[in-house]
Amino acid sequence: MTEVHSKVPVDSGNILDLFNRAKPVRVCAPMVRYSKLAFRCLVRKYDCDVCFTPMIIAADFMRSAKARDSEFTTNKTDRPLIVQFAAKDAQTLADAASVVSPFSDGVDLNCGCPQRIHKDMRKTVDLCQKVEAAGVSWVTVHGRTADERHQPVHYDAIKTIKDSLSIPVIANGDIKSMQDVEAIYELTGVDGVMAARGLLANPAMFAGYEETPLQCVWDWVDIAVEHGTPFTCFHHHLIYMLERISSQPERRVFNSLSSTSAVIDYLHSTYGSA
Repeated sequence: MTEVHSKVPVDSGNILDLFNRAKPVRVCAPMVRYSKLAFRCLVRKYDCDVCFTPMIIAADFMRSAKARDSEFTTNKTDRPLIVQFAAKDAQTLADAASVVSPFSDGVDLNCGCPQRIHKDMRKTVDLCQKVEAAGVSWVTVHGRTADERHQPVHYDAIKTIKDSLSIPVIANGDIKSMQDVEAIYELTGVDGVMAARGLLANPAMFAGYEETPLQCVWDWVDIAVEHGTPFTCFHHHLIYMLERISSQPERRVFNSLSSTSAVIDYLHSTYGSA
């Protein structure tokens, strides 16, 4: 019924305290190309409690120093941080976890994307109970089946999983505002919520903003320039952020820009400084 991620403890003492302090814990999802260090720094400024790296193929990560350098970057302020791996054998996952453990608060094993879990809820619950028995610290559940992309999330399935486990459960799927966060918390009783596209469109969402504030746009410019973010990534993030607050003609012009300096000039002339 659902996509499941299981968070494997590396040194999970401090991070699990979050589940006692904040309800629900607010989490930035693992997003290929997008949930990299610069973006994690941005969402942390706006009340995101925990960030995930993009998914890393554990075998490739262990095979090449070049892959490790390109796939995993962090700094002292980038905490709490969970590193997500895809792996098909335990030793490779353990080796990769040992490499990142000094620089992170846990590793996450991707058990679902893109296959996701069986339509039979009993099999989904059974899997979750097995990973709990194996010692994971929490599970994240995306409430859709393998053939569902934009259909409504099965929050009843997430509630069933939450009610079947004693470890924390994080809900993922269609979280685009703090109203969604509160509604899902009320519906399911989960311990945390994970957002992906909602944070791409509005990195300040967890701080209660309905749409991306101008200050957040300029914060992204400053952080991206400081981190040397490649132009394509820098530009794509801004395309997402500005979509709700710009007109179609403005988006057409902005999307055609091809340099960081042109983007900054456009932002100054169109929106002004923060």
